[in-house]
Amino acid sequence: MIGPIDTLHLKPAIDTNDGLGISAGKGAEAVSGADATSFTEALRQAAEQSVGTLEKAEHISLQALKGEADTRQVVDAVMNAQQTLQAAIAIRDKIVSAYLEVSRMSI
Repeated sequence: MIGPIDTLHLKPAIDTNDGLGISAGKGAEAVSGADATSFTEALRQAAEQSVGTLEKAEHISLQALKGEADTRQVVDAVMNAQQTLQAAIAIRDKIVSAYLEVSRMSI
């Protein structure tokens, strides 16, 4: 069974609110080192959790080959690993897409 999503503790990049629900964010040049660090930390945590999920699925699969794990445990672990991998691929694709957009911008 899929557990709840853990919070990443990201700081919002919002400086002002005009009262209409539209917020103005920080410009690229105004991003502080603390915000960049928190984003990096969030990515690190997400990557560590993803690797942990994949390793757990591998471990349970090996236990099943030895006859030490139930089929249901294997299926649950493999399904969790599949969802984790799909999420990681989607994030990677978004990062690559953003990089390509920035590289096409004229300076």
